[in-house]
Amino acid sequence: MSTPHAATEDRSAVRSLLRLWPYVRPVRTRLFSAAFIAVVASCLGLVIPLVLKWIVDGPVADRDPGGVWLGAFALLLLGIAEAVLFGFRRWLVARPLAGVEASMRADLYRHLQRLPVAFHDRWASGQLLSRGTTDLMLLRMFLAFPLTFLLVNATTILVGYVILLGQDWTLGLVLTAPIVPLVVLCSYFESRYAVVARRAQDQVGDLTTVVEESVLGIRIIKGFGRHRSQALAFRELSQRLRGTELGKARLLAGIWALITTIPEITIGAALVLGTVQVADGGLSAGTLVAFLSTALALRWPVESIGFLLAMSQEAATATERFFEVMDAESESEVLTESGPPAAGGEGLCFEGVEFRYPDAAADAPPVLARIDLRVRPGETMALVGGTGSGKTTLTALVPRLHEVTGGRITLDGEDVAAMPRERLRELVSVAFEEPTLFSASVGENVLMGTDGAGAPELERALEVAQAGFVASLPHGWDTQVGEQGLSLSGGQRQRLALARAVVGRPRFLVLDDPLSALDVHTEALVEAALRRVLQDTTALVVAHRPSTVLLADRVALLSGGRIAAVGTHHELLRTNAEYAWLMSGGDSAAPGTDGAQSSHEAHAFDDRLSEESAR
Repeated sequence: MSTPHAATEDRSAVRSLLRLWPYVRPVRTRLFSAAFIAVVASCLGLVIPLVLKWIVDGPVADRDPGGVWLGAFALLLLGIAEAVLFGFRRWLVARPLAGVEASMRADLYRHLQRLPVAFHDRWASGQLLSRGTTDLMLLRMFLAFPLTFLLVNATTILVGYVILLGQDWTLGLVLTAPIVPLVVLCSYFESRYAVVARRAQDQVGDLTTVVEESVLGIRIIKGFGRHRSQALAFRELSQRLRGTELGKARLLAGIWALITTIPEITIGAALVLGTVQVADGGLSAGTLVAFLSTALALRWPVESIGFLLAMSQEAATATERFFEVMDAESESEVLTESGPPAAGGEGLCFEGVEFRYPDAAADAPPVLARIDLRVRPGETMALVGGTGSGKTTLTALVPRLHEVTGGRITLDGEDVAAMPRERLRELVSVAFEEPTLFSASVGENVLMGTDGAGAPELERALEVAQAGFVASLPHGWDTQVGEQGLSLSGGQRQRLALARAVVGRPRFLVLDDPLSALDVHTEALVEAALRRVLQDTTALVVAHRPSTVLLADRVALLSGGRIAAVGTHHELLRTNAEYAWLMSGGDSAAPGTDGAQSSHEAHAFDDRLSEESAR
């Protein structure tokens, strides 16, 4: 599945990183304090050359051992103070930055739950997983180290150059010579590295998707012997990611080599010039020692620029990827205004409903066009149609898993688009053809269908769904079903999904072929129990099998995105050739191609259904 990727052109790392401020604001005091402490600790390191100058020009020149020991003790204290301050800085930021990461991860997860189904249809799950794990880890590392030390090192370099110029301005000018070429190199490196860093992070998401699909689809892979092809796909993506990471490494190595070499050359030039001045008597030996010690102390702040810029670029691209998801528009709470619901209730009504997918081509026909259908209060309506006719899409519009693009849907006269989603999904319960269970207990999976239900409601729902197998599980309804519920059979998962749909006694029930995975004997038992439930609710049931149709009071035929016919099963069987063809299960001839044959099939099938109903 392809994933929308943001363009990296015309981007600003600073502008991207500034978007983190709302998350950083609560811990800003600790971060600023840590930065201040790190600046003080780094500047303490610049005091060491001044102490060395005093030792060389004072006690050493005067042959005073006591003064030398005093200077050594001062250097020891400065070193200990620097180490303690850096350790304190680390302690200050560790806990709050872990909290920032946790807060961002919680916001991302919460937002993902509120995004429309169309968003999840477009995005690969591995891309979302990598944004919630790897990218947020990069951001925490950036806030903990590069963010602080970009400021610390810049301050240290500035203070250091002031000290150098104060000690000897001619030597200081020699060391300022590489500033312009270093700035140009860093700018070039930053633009190149940003592109490669984004590519690598997207490829991590693609690789995560392959791993996840391989784990979830392990039965298919083993069943069809496709482990080699999956391994090749994984290896191809791994090699691609490896190549990108090596490209990052080459860029980083190149800039690091240049940033290291240029200052070393200037320090060497300053050493030669300073030695000549000492020999000529224009510079004291202590001043030269202090100058060179200060220059050497500035090596790490200068050389780390490439490393810090690289981490900052990775953090900027991680921020962009995080906000690509956070900026996606969530499900709107209220779209339209609706008048008061009609007295006495009107059931479930589709009024001129149209729908097209958001990413569909502008000239593509709508999936659903002018759907007018009413399910009366307490009635069960079966929805029948060929493959691709739009049955599942139509049922998904009722709980607003997708938003209608035309017309409206009402529940007892109230437009669903004007309802808070929480209330809408309390009124409407759903069960899909593909049952989804979570890594939780049987009871927790079923009780997801309602709030406040307990053991009596759970037992009733399991009884309706004919899920008696739960009692034989190791821990009854407290048994963990495992990821995706794959420890259970398809029929068992489907029965639990049906139990989840009916546990809350919903006023409106939407079922998408809920019995497709059941054997004929279990299906008959579930139908008998479900028929009692349907007496107390208004239901729309997608039906592919005749036995499911028998649960309904009326049937709606969906064809080509439109309602082609509505009536009882027996009426449509006798009057509609397409419906008779669908119910006969025939696939050798299109509906309506042979009127006599369709009529014969309809009567024969009607007799068979009547016999099944009587039994």
